[in-house]
Amino acid sequence: VHFAVSGGDSVQAGGSLRLSCKASGFTFDDSGMRWYRQAPGNECELVSTISTNGRTWYQDSVKGRFTISQDNSENTVYLQMNSLKPEDTAVYYCAAGFLPSNYGCAGHWGQGTQVTVST
Repeated sequence: VHFAVSGGDSVQAGGSLRLSCKASGFTFDDSGMRWYRQAPGNECELVSTISTNGRTWYQDSVKGRFTISQDNSENTVYLQMNSLKPEDTAVYYCAAGFLPSNYGCAGHWGQGTQVTVST
């Protein structure tokens, strides 16, 4: 199982980024997907999920600003991040829903991508 995450960058507050996560090593269509993030000194937190039927969930702090989507033909899940805030600064990871959530930011299945939002 591997997740190739990309799209992180340094942006100013109010800017946008789109993160991509290309998955491999399992049947993508059969699994929900999750985005996690971890800021320095903070615990790993679940940001957003998408289920196999397309149902989505967002952490309260990103509702209305972030959008999760997926392209099954590309085995890829995306996180569109708009109206970025400094508190969104973190390393972002993705993982399949069947993997243990307590390893969401451990980087066992691929490196995360750094998002830095400045004022």
